Amino acid sequence: MLRTSQERDSSLPRPAVLGMPRALIWGYIGVLLFMIGDGVETSYLPTYFKTDLGFAEASVGIIFTVYGITAAVGAFLAGGLSDLWGPRRVMMAGAACWVVCHALMLAVAVPAQSYSLILFTYGLRGFGYPLFAYGFMVWIMAGAPERQLGKALGWFWFCFTMGYPVIGSAMVSFLKPTIGFYRTLWVSLAMIAAGTLVVLFLLRERTGFQGLAKGREHVSLPRTFMGCFTVMFAKPRVGMGAVVRLINTTSQFGVWVFIPLFLIDQVGFSAQEWASLLIVMMVSNLACVVTFGALGDKWSRRKTVAWLGGVVSAIACLALYYVPEAAGHDFLFVAIAAGALGVGMAGYVPLPPLMTSQDPERKGQIMSAYTLGAGASMAFGPLIGTVFIGTIGIGGVMWIYAALHLLSTVLVLCMKTPETPAAPADPEPDTKSGAQAVVRQVERQAV
Repeated sequence: MLRTSQERDSSLPRPAVLGMPRALIWGYIGVLLFMIGDGVETSYLPTYFKTDLGFAEASVGIIFTVYGITAAVGAFLAGGLSDLWGPRRVMMAGAACWVVCHALMLAVAVPAQSYSLILFTYGLRGFGYPLFAYGFMVWIMAGAPERQLGKALGWFWFCFTMGYPVIGSAMVSFLKPTIGFYRTLWVSLAMIAAGTLVVLFLLRERTGFQGLAKGREHVSLPRTFMGCFTVMFAKPRVGMGAVVRLINTTSQFGVWVFIPLFLIDQVGFSAQEWASLLIVMMVSNLACVVTFGALGDKWSRRKTVAWLGGVVSAIACLALYYVPEAAGHDFLFVAIAAGALGVGMAGYVPLPPLMTSQDPERKGQIMSAYTLGAGASMAFGPLIGTVFIGTIGIGGVMWIYAALHLLSTVLVLCMKTPETPAAPADPEPDTKSGAQAVVRQVERQAV
């Protein structure tokens, strides 16, 4: 059963390894292995479908559009299903979906070069990684000590990012020239299986073994998912948090599409230099996610997200346009701007505990609102550029992204933690309860 922050005695020592709760450490390892397997395909799969299998470019676009839709839905489902089933079952469902669909694609659809079967199997596989990864993120929210949530989430994003675009892409660069891309996709299946087995047999923290919803909230599947939407209106600050999460990576996905067109076509950068700038961006993000999570725990979650997330990201968006516009083909200066955007994205790490503090007994549903924003940003970022770049140019698009980040700063500063109702007066002094009240007050001030 889900424990609220009031039910945990935060004064008790909770062992951790570099900020990772010791009881959850195998989950971090499992997510890292899983995301390495999922990230193997990122740099070459569209080319494989087009060049090796002979599909038209528009047809390849449809495959990845369907995949993006199912991934966004899977991200949304992770929190609500965790309320009903528990995070462990959600993670196993995601892994089973990934393994079955990927195996069918490689064993049946690809050898037959069947477009419809690839669309079906790869599209359905989109449910897999969000259920596994975000299921573990909900597990962290339920099982990690309140005072360590920011750092614990920072390590989650470190493992997620290190696996998906970093080690996964490096692995395909190493394996493809020696064994070919098709066999490399079988290696990715082995990595997924390894991550799943680590979680299944080694992660024993008990919070994730049962549904997280309590009492009246533990209801049917339709009502649970309806609650994932209504919680954003019943608790307006949760809705604000979902908008902030949407803004968090909106600029990232937009920048990945439109900035290379600007830098390569207008400024004179090469495609290899743009790839290097992406590495700078993601390495700077990895360097900050744990630090900013810890800073949120120690200083203020609201202020960390507002100033290091919103403001830094807004400045970085403008710098990515105006620095190359002014300095021209100067890799160092543009790399600093790209690194600043990676730092700004890391500033949003403490957002989930800030959102769940609005109603600690509905963490699964609130995390669904969070992941809904995350999934929607994959489409919202490129959509902004597509709609406006023809009329206001890339500079105007970057101003829109910057303005959205400043809006997120305003929204998050309004997300104050609700005050805990005062308990009835006790005629007899209770020093233990008084000490616990002091601890709770300190926790509220730290948020």
